[in-house]
Amino acid sequence: MKKILAIDDDQAVLNYLNIMLLQTGAYEVTVLANSSKALQELRKNSYDLLLLDMDMPEVTGLDILKFIKDRNIDIETIVLTGVEDVELAVSAMKLGAFDYLTKPVDNDQLLKIITSVLETRGARGATASEAAVSLDQLKFKEAFQEIITQDDDMIKLFQMVEKMAQPDNSILIWGESGTGKELIAKAIHRISRRRDEHFVAVNAGTFANELFASEFFGHDKGAFTGASAAKKGFLEEADKGTLFLDEIGELALPIQVKLLRVLQEGEFFRLGSTKNQKVDVRIIAATNKDLLSEMKKGNFRKDLFYRLNMSSVYLPPLRERKGDIPLLCQYFLERYNEQNEKAIQKLSEGAMRLLKQYDFPGNVRELMNIINSAVIIESGSELHKKSLPHYFLENSRIQETSDSGQALKSLSEIEKEHIRRILGHTKGNKSQAAKILGISRVNLLSKIKKYQLLP
Repeated sequence: MKKILAIDDDQAVLNYLNIMLLQTGAYEVTVLANSSKALQELRKNSYDLLLLDMDMPEVTGLDILKFIKDRNIDIETIVLTGVEDVELAVSAMKLGAFDYLTKPVDNDQLLKIITSVLETRGARGATASEAAVSLDQLKFKEAFQEIITQDDDMIKLFQMVEKMAQPDNSILIWGESGTGKELIAKAIHRISRRRDEHFVAVNAGTFANELFASEFFGHDKGAFTGASAAKKGFLEEADKGTLFLDEIGELALPIQVKLLRVLQEGEFFRLGSTKNQKVDVRIIAATNKDLLSEMKKGNFRKDLFYRLNMSSVYLPPLRERKGDIPLLCQYFLERYNEQNEKAIQKLSEGAMRLLKQYDFPGNVRELMNIINSAVIIESGSELHKKSLPHYFLENSRIQETSDSGQALKSLSEIEKEHIRRILGHTKGNKSQAAKILGISRVNLLSKIKKYQLLP
């Protein structure tokens, strides 16, 4: 019988959870109202699953999650949070929580998630003394073949993604530009029951809002000037399959309302039509924006956020998994050797040292472009520092100065300076600069305006 620990300072919530879970006959349940005793309880006894409140006096939910992570305690966690605790819940996901639900919880949804988590855990036979994780432990290893990593935290993230992929819930992927959000979305599709249907990827940041509605929902003949024939939209193309919406935070509010209807009712209207159409599609969304801040500003609908964020995946930036840099460098070196008919065998020690020290604001996509550029320039059998892009060498020098405690700058100042140098490197070509930065051209134009980088 699986063991569940529930921690919440509200005894009424604990009583409810205790009764509901015991009635299933499948779980042994322990409840704890005093969070100050939580760390001792987790040290003393082993549990398969933790149901955790976030907002508690003395020892908070985040304190408990940090303790679990620091001690490498083998337990799965589902966060139960009030609506006002969403920001804390996102932090919880970054600390390893599997999922979170808002109170009052839906019984069926909670039991479904618990069953999925514990079945996967049981099949894995995980224990606290288990050896280091490896890709070979994944049930769907081939689904992640496009993601190059040997980082333990990334492989654990893959294990979590395997669990999330099989239920048909919407999923929200958080992470900076260039971290591989679309690759994770593809992996989810390959694992899901929709694997044999279409996977349609759309970057919401690349379309003007008035154009996006037509492309997303499709249009009837005569819907607007130039609409000489009816056209299917992305939604219809993805019917029965998966629709990946990148940069979801760029959607205008009127389109957010229509997307919410798709999620709630499974129906939509083509532009210029009064006939509603049904669609069966799983939506995976991704963002590099802080949607919580956007909600507070009124730029993103709360109801849409909660519908999309039924499960969350947080992708760490490359600077938090620098052990992957040599592996990625070799992978990209081989790829661009082949494309450019070169035979560069390795990176020099100096070039590799600079790459390992660099923080990569554009993440894996920026590293890929750096290696591509350097392979084109390099004429020898070893890739040297002199072949690396000038902006990278200059930024590396500035970073070394900052790391020594001099000329420290705010994150906004660093981003502004980085964009300025990339634009200098591309001689003002915004499309090339956006590609290096790992953002859409529309997003880059917004940042140019924000930082007053206009020529």
